[in-house]
Amino acid sequence: MFNSFLSNNRLRIFLTFLCLGSLSLQAQNVAPFKENDRVVFLGNSITDGGHYHSFIWLYYMTRFPTMNFSILNAGIGGDRVIEMNKRLDGDVFGKRPTVLITTFGMNDSGYFEYNDAEADKFADKKVNETYQAYKEMEKRYQELDGTRIVLLGSSPYDEEAVIKDNNSLKNKNKAMQRIVDFQKKSAQDNHWEFLDFNDPMTQLNHANQVKNPSFTLCGNDRVHPDNDGHMVMAYIFLKAQGFAGDKVSFLTIDADNQKINKSSNCTVTDLKKSDAGISFSYLAKALPYPLDTLARGWGSKKSQFDAIKVVPFMQEMNQELLTVKGLKKGNYNLLIDDQQIGKWSNQEFEAGLNLAELSNTPQYQQALRVMYLNEERWEIERRFRDYAWVQYNFFLPKGLLDANNRKAIEVLDQHAPNDGWLSAKRDLYAKAMFPEVRQAWEDQMELLLGSIRKTSIPVERKISLVRAN
Repeated sequence: MFNSFLSNNRLRIFLTFLCLGSLSLQAQNVAPFKENDRVVFLGNSITDGGHYHSFIWLYYMTRFPTMNFSILNAGIGGDRVIEMNKRLDGDVFGKRPTVLITTFGMNDSGYFEYNDAEADKFADKKVNETYQAYKEMEKRYQELDGTRIVLLGSSPYDEEAVIKDNNSLKNKNKAMQRIVDFQKKSAQDNHWEFLDFNDPMTQLNHANQVKNPSFTLCGNDRVHPDNDGHMVMAYIFLKAQGFAGDKVSFLTIDADNQKINKSSNCTVTDLKKSDAGISFSYLAKALPYPLDTLARGWGSKKSQFDAIKVVPFMQEMNQELLTVKGLKKGNYNLLIDDQQIGKWSNQEFEAGLNLAELSNTPQYQQALRVMYLNEERWEIERRFRDYAWVQYNFFLPKGLLDANNRKAIEVLDQHAPNDGWLSAKRDLYAKAMFPEVRQAWEDQMELLLGSIRKTSIPVERKISLVRAN
């Protein structure tokens, strides 16, 4: 259902996505997470430093505020399946996943050789190499007991965007799509779940590049999605879980007859009618989804909020819909907890007002607090991912995995001056090598999660529609 506030631009976005993306999503299903799930996302830098999994968790935090489950990041920058296999036991299975979600392909398919004369042979080599490494992973996954497996086709490498000082690697994404194909086949053969990011994101890129050739969901390097790209990934994932059409709440009031016509996911009491308008107490069972308007992260140009220019997230998954019929002709001030939110006509209230679009409502402000707490949690979790990078990319080949002693730091200091990535993580490792520091970080995340659980519980609001002078 569309309310009167959907602009023509949003309608065009919705129809465009219906044409381009929905057909490829309809056949893809990922079961929703359930109580006490421990969901682990295994991947490369797109998972390691990306937000798509935290955006997914934020949806659950606000939509199912009493649900107890967790999403854990097991991404490491630069990883291929070959490297992932080496850390399955300690870094992945050690997190005790009830749901294990795995994505790869960007690093596995290689990079600059696609501009060489024998690019096709190189692509064949990389795809075969990845397949052979994946067969090891597949065997390990088949041995798991009580763990749901979900395979994710990687977000694409964008070959078509016009980006200054960044010439594309031709046909790299075609090699990535071949990797997606054998992931899908493996999921079918093993009765696992599968979801592809590559095709729908590529279609969205192409559709938007018709008008803006520089548009991309894949970041300025064509590899790492910006915040809007990660939100699109979260949208695709949540859509595959069946949440399209689910509303924060739905309420229709007949003001003239002082009656609740329809309500969903909320409770309304103490409905009163007066010459000035109506008032009632409103308790929703969920919060609106908050969309960050800042371009967070190193090198980011776009915000999470920018995703709604591309996909119909607001229309499909973020509707806190208030409809009031039978109001006398005129304009009405909307007040929530005695705070003026805005002014709309009786016709606009009759068409329906999506409160989730209004960032100044008390419930949206409550959801923002959840968002910021979740962002703090994500920042601390990222320290553990940098620590894991040092352990598995540097210490493991040297026989010093989890040594965390003076010898380890001395070896690190010997190599850091000639390795920019290692040098950048030296200070963090010097702290994280001590178990007391790691435990303090874990405690901080638990404290944040406790605050999130308390903050995300909806509270009763007093809503009034008061006729404007």
